[in-house]
Amino acid sequence: MDNNTNNLELMNKDELIELVTKMMNGGVTLSFNGKRTAQVIQRKVMPRIVKIKKEFSFNEENGKSRNLIIDGENLQAMVTMYKYKGLIDLIVTDPPYNTGKDFRYNDKWDSDPNDPELGSLVTLEDGSRHTKWIKFMYPRIQMMHSMLKSKGVLAICIDEREMFHLGMMLNEVFGEENRIGIINWQKAYSPKNDSVHLSSATEYVLVYAKDKSSARTNLLERTEQMNANYSNPDGDSEGVWTSGDPCARTRSDKDRYAIQSPFTGDLHYPGSGSWRNTKKNMKEFLEAWGSKYTEKDLGDGRPKALVLKGASLPQIMESQNLDNNPVVVLIEKDEIIKKAEKKALGIKGKKVMPILHFLKDGYGRPRCKRYLKYVKQGKVPLTFWADEDYDELFMLGCQSWEHSESGHSQTGMNELNYIMGRGHNFDTVKPLKLIEKIIQLWCPSTGIVLDPFAGSGTTAHAVLELNQNNGSERSFIVIEKGEGEDKYASTLTRERIKRAITGERVDKEGTVSVLEEPLEGGYVYWELDQKVDAKAILELRRDELIDMIIASHWEEDKRKNSSVIERIDKDYKYLVGKNILGEGFFIVWNEKDSVGKLDQETYMDILNEAKKEGTKAPYHVYARTQIYQTTKVKFYQIPDKILLHLGLNENSDRFNNEEE
Repeated sequence: MDNNTNNLELMNKDELIELVTKMMNGGVTLSFNGKRTAQVIQRKVMPRIVKIKKEFSFNEENGKSRNLIIDGENLQAMVTMYKYKGLIDLIVTDPPYNTGKDFRYNDKWDSDPNDPELGSLVTLEDGSRHTKWIKFMYPRIQMMHSMLKSKGVLAICIDEREMFHLGMMLNEVFGEENRIGIINWQKAYSPKNDSVHLSSATEYVLVYAKDKSSARTNLLERTEQMNANYSNPDGDSEGVWTSGDPCARTRSDKDRYAIQSPFTGDLHYPGSGSWRNTKKNMKEFLEAWGSKYTEKDLGDGRPKALVLKGASLPQIMESQNLDNNPVVVLIEKDEIIKKAEKKALGIKGKKVMPILHFLKDGYGRPRCKRYLKYVKQGKVPLTFWADEDYDELFMLGCQSWEHSESGHSQTGMNELNYIMGRGHNFDTVKPLKLIEKIIQLWCPSTGIVLDPFAGSGTTAHAVLELNQNNGSERSFIVIEKGEGEDKYASTLTRERIKRAITGERVDKEGTVSVLEEPLEGGYVYWELDQKVDAKAILELRRDELIDMIIASHWEEDKRKNSSVIERIDKDYKYLVGKNILGEGFFIVWNEKDSVGKLDQETYMDILNEAKKEGTKAPYHVYARTQIYQTTKVKFYQIPDKILLHLGLNENSDRFNNEEE
């Protein structure tokens, strides 16, 4: 009770009102010290100056690549990515699990999220470690929510340590009604001997939609094993087929009648269900065996049966309730049944059987052909993803990267070892197949995938592989911090993605060489620098200002088509790039190493450079002031327009200050 009292005393007025309101309304809320601060702290985060590092980019074709590696703190990075706000199709990420080895927290973030320090490791002995983790994650989840399209999806990995806290945060930010599901994936084959009670063999992926009514879950690809059930033994022109149940489980009383076999004269009922096809179709299927059928009341309490025209019928001894089949006593075949049998056997001898056929060479129960080309081309995903979905051995000559007792979690490690070699000091790697499966389910083939906790770069690798194997055109944005003791962005993350593209791997002798098929793709490498404000922008050098404009520029009416600027590295005074539409981008830079003004003389120089390069109007001109005006110019005032493109207005209001 004393602890609860102390917690209440630490809460401010707004926190207390929110808590009491939810309690009075019967709601469930996650309460923790500093919650109100955590809920609004992301509004204090300032965008950062972006530097495009050419030496770290790869196959980027002068900045045209839509793939990004962002070196920086992820909350600051998502704020800086303002032009992508509301444009992300899928966020798939693997945040720290708060294991005492993987999570850093800076106490200064409670008041200033712009502090650049990562803080120290939060140990298992830290009594406030759960609160720190929640305060760390809450604003990042809010930002992820902002980045998603209205039909976008978040898939976030977690284990049992923080799953319940994470679920409650997601319920609050996304809404419980937008939870798509919780995936339970089997990370281990065998139990470990490190637990007194239960050994954990599973981890979880919590999947939430920004708006579940708009989100779409794709089908998983059919496997070879699923398709192996289909064949074409009779040479049917419709293609491969399998023998399926002609009965539906859902009962429709009008379709619970008997049908008479053309081979035996027996009556067949649909069990506790109903015939799957209409009565008209069933009559056509039966008559395809060469004899005429008619409808007849058998006095069995069912709708009229489909029977051979003029044939003797089995005797109905007893009519059961509608959930059971009547008891039928068979009689000897009359001449009509014998003629029907002869015709049916003749048709069967021609190889291609009708859609409705009978087992045991015609003398068994009816079945119905199901053609593969008409089957839904995929399978509905389950919430439990087991071992066969992920494990894959890498063969290097006679050596295999075998899994150990830690199972699937080791599969991801094997993949990273194969690409980077051992000694990378990164031991939390998800299997490629796990991430690929998530991307296939919730990202369209031309969508954007964001991973704010990129780690070794598995998400980017998965996007590249899917693009290569499935002909998709997805792009990735991955964020990883590149400074401090845990720096990975410029080393591990970047190099892993580069080697995925080049096909380079590490062989059993430790030599790096091309061992796998190269993948199409490239990436631009962004590095976040100082906080953005008007003074910082005006103090940028020309090359730095070009980077900033390329990173921040977007068009409200056609963002997707024209926001990517291809950099032009030629000896022009003003022309610095062009977009996919061929429109030129210019920076007016005076000889005093600062931003200049757009006047008539400058405009004439811009026209000459545009003509020389072949760029089209309108000409996008960035300058400090505009003295000369023309309909061929779209003018962007520096620094105001850059600040606006980063979510800041001319008075430097914080990002995300509008109502969500």
